[in-house]
Amino acid sequence: MKTTTTYLNELSITYNKKLFSNTYINNSNTTERLIREIYEQTSSEIELKEYFFIILLNRANEVIGYHKLSEGGICATLVDIRIAFATALKSLAVGMIMVHNHPSGNLKPSEQDLKLTRDFKAAGELLEVKVFDHIILTSDSYYSFIDEGKM
Repeated sequence: MKTTTTYLNELSITYNKKLFSNTYINNSNTTERLIREIYEQTSSEIELKEYFFIILLNRANEVIGYHKLSEGGICATLVDIRIAFATALKSLAVGMIMVHNHPSGNLKPSEQDLKLTRDFKAAGELLEVKVFDHIILTSDSYYSFIDEGKM
């Protein structure tokens, strides 16, 4: 009788501590400052191509981590909502903030941005991970969905 070897993948989350000036979120201004630090620390060029991050929060609105979901091209990046929420659930986050940049400098959300925000909110409600905001970043400004009443 021939035996077959089967392998299983062991999943794990790694934590690499990095020094940040502030890890408490209480409004879009503190979120923007943190986001700019994240872009700097990850060498993500705001004016070059699109990047999509999630910032993960605990119940006290303290940042427990961030994750770069995707790195795209000049005018788009693909985001897999399943990976975003798998990351949030594995890290025991109770909240998240969506973040991406527009290299063009245009702060206006696209139809895809609006749909993605709606989809994230719906998934968050189902999984009990609150989506607090979606920030669009440019080199000199930002757009907050919560500030603009779009959440």
